[in-house]
Amino acid sequence: MKKIECIIQPSKLIALEDRLVGLVSGLTVYQVNGFGAQKGDTHYHRGEPLLVQKKSKVKLEMVVPDHKVEEVVNLLIDICCTGKIGDGKIFILPVEEVIRIRTGARGEKALLPEE
Repeated sequence: MKKIECIIQPSKLIALEDRLVGLVSGLTVYQVNGFGAQKGDTHYHRGEPLLVQKKSKVKLEMVVPDHKVEEVVNLLIDICCTGKIGDGKIFILPVEEVIRIRTGARGEKALLPEE
C-alpha cells in the first residue's frame, strides 16, 4: 500500500474529487498555505507593494493499494496539470499497515468499503 499526498491548485479540487470517487476508498482534504517555485504574489496596501510569500493550496491524502498507484497518479496529473508553475507536487510514501479501528480489519481489507 502507498500513501499519496498531493498539493494542488484549489480550482482543481472539485473536478478531481468527482473522478476519485470509486477509485479510492477515502480522501482527506486540507486547506494549506505555502510556497515553492511559484513564490508569492504582490498585493498593494495603500498604494505600497506588499509581497505575500505564501499561496493558498489544497493538500490531499489517500492510501491506495499498490496496483492503483499509477492510475491515481495519472489521474492527478491529467486533471491538475496546466503546464504552469504552481500546478503542485505528488508525494508517494510506503504504508506498512492500515487498521480499521471499529472492526480491526487490517491491510487492504481496511481500505475496502464495508458491506
